[in-house]
Amino acid sequence: MSDLSGTPEQQLPAWADPSVSPADLDPQGVSRRGLIRGAGLFGAAFAMGATGALAAPASAASRHYGGEDPRLAYLVGDHHIHTVYSHDAKYTFSQLAAAGAEYGLDWMVFTEHSNFGHADFGASLEHKEILKARAENPRQLIFQGLEWYIPAAEHCTVFTTPGRHEVDLLTRFERAYDGKLLNYTDGSVGGADTARNEAHAVDAIKWLAKQRRSGYVDDVLVLANHPLRLGIDSPHEMRNWRDAAPEIMIGMEGAPGAQGAAIPGRRGATSMRGEYENKPSAQSWPGYPAEAFLTYGGFDWSTATVGGLWDAMLAEGKLFSITTNSDAHRIVFDTWKNGDWPAGQNFDTTGKLPDPVNTDTPQPGSDFWPGQFSRTHVGVTRHGYRSVMAGLRAGRVWVDHGHLLDGLDVRVRRDRDHGRGVTLGGRLRVRKGERLTLNVTVTTASRANPQGILPELAHVDVIRGAVRGPVADRDGWQAPATKVVHTKDVAGRRGTYTLRVPITAGDESFYLRLRGSDGKRNGAGYLGASIDPHGPIPHAPGNGDPWEDTWFYSNPVFVEVS
Repeated sequence: MSDLSGTPEQQLPAWADPSVSPADLDPQGVSRRGLIRGAGLFGAAFAMGATGALAAPASAASRHYGGEDPRLAYLVGDHHIHTVYSHDAKYTFSQLAAAGAEYGLDWMVFTEHSNFGHADFGASLEHKEILKARAENPRQLIFQGLEWYIPAAEHCTVFTTPGRHEVDLLTRFERAYDGKLLNYTDGSVGGADTARNEAHAVDAIKWLAKQRRSGYVDDVLVLANHPLRLGIDSPHEMRNWRDAAPEIMIGMEGAPGAQGAAIPGRRGATSMRGEYENKPSAQSWPGYPAEAFLTYGGFDWSTATVGGLWDAMLAEGKLFSITTNSDAHRIVFDTWKNGDWPAGQNFDTTGKLPDPVNTDTPQPGSDFWPGQFSRTHVGVTRHGYRSVMAGLRAGRVWVDHGHLLDGLDVRVRRDRDHGRGVTLGGRLRVRKGERLTLNVTVTTASRANPQGILPELAHVDVIRGAVRGPVADRDGWQAPATKVVHTKDVAGRRGTYTLRVPITAGDESFYLRLRGSDGKRNGAGYLGASIDPHGPIPHAPGNGDPWEDTWFYSNPVFVEVS
């Protein structure tokens, strides 16, 4: 059952489809079926919602404060994937879609690099492949998107719901607002018109929001990609993008792709996970320390630093989501190479690379297949394109590496209440001094991951930050009142279990977010052990096996004290 008119009829994922026998599911499929049954969503209830119809919009009060959050199933996806329709990638659309299905993805966004070849030819060519794939594999949700070169900054994922204007929106946006096509990619180079370029980026996001409001497209979302890789996404730019249209500019990659970049012996002695191998440059925002250009347990410094940039943005009381994805270009240990161009052709004239050719020799690569290592889990009440985008916008998101967990459910409730409480991205209004309980239900990995390792979660950390409203300094990147407040040792625990953490509301509004790892690599956080005693740390250059250092992170739950 589709939740979009004019698109092919959707079928439930196999694990949610009662017509698929449990014997036909792998262990993780069985686990996911159990989770959706436990949530009270299965079969027709998941296709149409628990009432058998589209849910009515929430009232303003219920949307923001307290109340019962919906029963959720989590769909797994990747919003940053490149094919032969990107000038620097390698694989066909079919290869990547098949890989995503193999590794258990429910939704995928194909985000080709913007350039004239893509705008003139590639976007429409890929759209034909996407339409065919949607018809042939209706269990998988396939979005078309764009990797936007942000004027004066790095890159963003831009994507929309299926519909008759999805390609037109992307190519119109690309031609009018792309920093690369306009030569607006200056960062902070001396003499460049940085103010103009930064303003153009804000105008771009406002234009997208206008297309959504007008109904030209049903929905559109924007997420900043690998924000600290070059250090050119300044804190004030990220705040400006968010505030321009918070309903569509919803967050950032908390962890970049290219997670296989530092597998020992693959790329060189200086390789780092995420290809975060840069030093501050003339384009970098000068307020970032040199340590900001590294990944920590594979996560961007802005996310991994407790009390850092992500927390500084959350401390304003505004949701800003994190994701993780493959950024698939060239897969580690793969034996395919780019095909050769026919005489007289190039990317600008075709918008598409020649199809790859298989060899017997491993080729250079830093990435994993979609879903092989990095996964973004989005809480939905039903299956469909709108539901994924609504879940992302609501902030019902947690992420993991290495298939560390099968499931995570997070609820904060008042002790005087008996309901499920408020989940990720939500807001709960309480009184000063009121006692609350944070319930964290973990479902451990049910099968070996693609590396042959059965992941084991070692600890769960609860991070609490004070909410103090808008900042005076829009380049501020620290949240001094944020720290790890609870750590639960869960080593050796298997199956599904619930951690119950007592919380007391103080004088200030606050938020809670979660993090955990396999426990194989940690140390004092960037801002000190008193704030984060055992957080993620950088690996030695060239020696960053990602499978031996895996983490999960969740979005926050906000608690508003009155």
